Amino acid sequence: MLRRLYDWVMGLAASRHAPLSLFAVSFAESSFFPIPPDVMLAPMCLAKPEKAWRYALICTIASVLGGCLGYAIGFFLRDFGLWMMAATGHAGGLEQFQCWYGKYGVWVILAKGLTPIPYKLVTIASGLAAFSFPIFIAASAVTRAARFFLVAFIIKKFGPALLPVVERRLALFAGILIALLVIGLTASHFIGGGGHGGACAA
Repeated sequence: MLRRLYDWVMGLAASRHAPLSLFAVSFAESSFFPIPPDVMLAPMCLAKPEKAWRYALICTIASVLGGCLGYAIGFFLRDFGLWMMAATGHAGGLEQFQCWYGKYGVWVILAKGLTPIPYKLVTIASGLAAFSFPIFIAASAVTRAARFFLVAFIIKKFGPALLPVVERRLALFAGILIALLVIGLTASHFIGGGGHGGACAA
């Protein structure tokens, strides 16, 4: 099953519809979709290293546009934004974001956009807190570009040499990926729900 899934992802990455699918996943992940675009970006860069920068740019543009949707949800649909955060286990997300911003300023967007913590928490909370939209866009563009272009660089530089190793050890690499996703989601749960009594979590 793992081998079939791997072959399917690599086939999709090499298909003519891959850029559109990558755009859709990157856009959705910034506001409501649970799977990060890195899951598609990496194999697409692996399948076509010569297009790695193009794929990273697609991810960046789509993610920032998706972030605008997340911001709009928080800003214009406050009750729905609060419900979305609560439904994903981050009922205290707004208070936590305000605490982060009060302590770190715009650096909170730059930092959280580079971590495994779901970026949608920052986009929706930014809208809920009526954070400066121009600064939000600028910080989002910087942080998302840094993340996706770093992934593209690593895959472009080391990917072709690693491809045979990945194919031989699919179970190991799948386990590592799952572990990283679980760590990210667990961290986001504790950070999103850990803001009580005015203290900011790291």
